[in-house]
Amino acid sequence: MKECILAVDDDASILELVSDVLAEQDMEVRTAASGEEALELLEREPFDLVLLDIMLGGVSGLEVCRRVRDKVSCPILFLSAKDDVKDIVKGLGLGADDYMTKPFALEELVARVRAHLRARARGQRPQQERQTVLQIGQIRLDPEERTVTKDGAPVDLSTREFDLLAYLMNNAGQTLSKEQIFHGVWETDYGDIGTVAINIKKLRTKIDPDWEYIKTIWGSGYRFVTKSGFSERTGGGAGGH
Repeated sequence: MKECILAVDDDASILELVSDVLAEQDMEVRTAASGEEALELLEREPFDLVLLDIMLGGVSGLEVCRRVRDKVSCPILFLSAKDDVKDIVKGLGLGADDYMTKPFALEELVARVRAHLRARARGQRPQQERQTVLQIGQIRLDPEERTVTKDGAPVDLSTREFDLLAYLMNNAGQTLSKEQIFHGVWETDYGDIGTVAINIKKLRTKIDPDWEYIKTIWGSGYRFVTKSGFSERTGGGAGGH
C-alpha cells in the first residue's frame, strides 16, 4: 500500500512541485491550499505524514499543528520561508517533527520524508520480544510503552524528544557529536544540525534542568551520564535505538 502524504501550502506551484516529486517516489499525495481545508482532511482521513506550510492565510500552519497534534500520530514536517530560530522553536514546541526552510532541495525533501516514514513504520512494527527498559539514575525509559519517568513521576515528551532521550540513554557514557545524534535520531544526513541543540535544550527543560545527566562536552557534543557514571538496564529482550 502506498504511503499517503498531505501537503498543505497556499502556493499552487509548491503544491504541484511537491506532489510530482513524491508521486515519482510511489507515494500518494493529497493537497490542501488552506489551513481550514487541511483541518477538514485530517478530520476525515488518515495520513502517514503531513507537509505543512506555516504562512497560510486564515488558519496558520502553526495553528493547524496545535489543533491536530493530539489527534494524529503521523510525523508533521514544516515547510516555510520563515527561518527565524524563534519560529523553528515554536513549530517544534507545538509537536512538529521536523522543519525545512524554503527554498529547499527536492532531494533533501524526499530524503527527510523517507526517513520519517521509516521511523513511523518501525514504531508500528510488532515486537517479537519486549524491548529493554532503561534505568539510569532516577530516569526510567520504557521503549515498548514509550513512557518516561523521573523519580517515579511521569514526564510528558514529544515523539522527537522521546527518541532523542532513548538514543542518548542507549549510548550512555559515550561522547556523541551533533552529527552522530542527528543521523541516529533524525535518520538522515540532510538538514540543519542546529536542531539537535534546540531539542537538547527542550529535553533538558523537561527532564534535566540541572544538567545532571546530559552533559555538554564543549567542542565535541553531548554525553549522557549519571553522577557515578554507571548505567543500569532492566527488562528482557534486545534493546537499542
